[in-house]
Amino acid sequence: MTEQKVRWGVLATGGIAAAFTAELVDLPDAEVVAVASRTEASAKAFAERFGIERAYGDWDALANDADIDVVYVATPHAAHRTAAGLCLEAGRNVLVEKAFTLNSREATELVALAADRGSFLMEAMWMYCNPLVRRLKALVDDGAVGEVRTVQADFGLAGPFPPSHRLRDPAQGGGALLDLGVYPVSFAHLLLGEPDDITASAVLSPEGADLQTAALFSWDSGALAALHCSIVGGTGTSASVTGSLGRIDIPDGFFHPDRFVLHRDGRDPEEFVLDPADGPRNTLRHEASEVMRAVRAGETESPWVPLEGTLAVMRTLDAVRERIGVRYPQEG
Repeated sequence: MTEQKVRWGVLATGGIAAAFTAELVDLPDAEVVAVASRTEASAKAFAERFGIERAYGDWDALANDADIDVVYVATPHAAHRTAAGLCLEAGRNVLVEKAFTLNSREATELVALAADRGSFLMEAMWMYCNPLVRRLKALVDDGAVGEVRTVQADFGLAGPFPPSHRLRDPAQGGGALLDLGVYPVSFAHLLLGEPDDITASAVLSPEGADLQTAALFSWDSGALAALHCSIVGGTGTSASVTGSLGRIDIPDGFFHPDRFVLHRDGRDPEEFVLDPADGPRNTLRHEASEVMRAVRAGETESPWVPLEGTLAVMRTLDAVRERIGVRYPQEG
């Protein structure tokens, strides 16, 4: 790695790849040196857009580019195992978009491969890196609301999405759960860990993707989480955490909040607002900065987005899918 900058490779050229790359090129300690796509034309167009030196028409070339310190994998979920696996096999450090993989088996394979190669690996769960989410987590851990009793979170898009869209294509891991539901599920995990019991119900499309899913998680502590995701109705993307001594409300955009309110018994409500220096609310720079910090330090995972936490979320998503009857073609 260079002393001054962390050199990034970007694998895929879609919307989230563009959003993340736009953040990287504005970070003084980051440099995007290469991009890869399934076609050279797409890679070259992306490279020209962001001033990237090298454009590859296949993933192997990027994975084997020894001048790259970290590869950002931004393909649809169904390709994460293959794309990230190529990069880890070649000795690259890797940041993988959420949902991490299609299922927990694939996730376990990637984590084992990273451990074998001694490489850094992290799920791109930018919510966990958000300064206000980290503040909320610290307040809950410090007992600000007492013992957590319930967690609520929702994430829905209005659509409509045609059957050919990736959000409805089972072959691409389509459906509300992996693309949107991963946020409410990860939020509940952040505060309560892996649930002890899971129930769920869903409305499925003719092609077998979940159009909307509701899940109820329970813990032996007595805590509950009520979670919902949808690609057929736009929700408020709100969240709340209720404890024995109070409540925290995120009124909208819980996965990238600009404010939340702490209500405590016998006290006036306290509003916590995103510091302008940390904004805008939709920035991905905190995630990028955490990856670069960890890689510079020689760490193989981030304490903010630990691999065991990612594996636990994938196990939970598997359990929800089992209960709603969703299975992807790759799973047989």
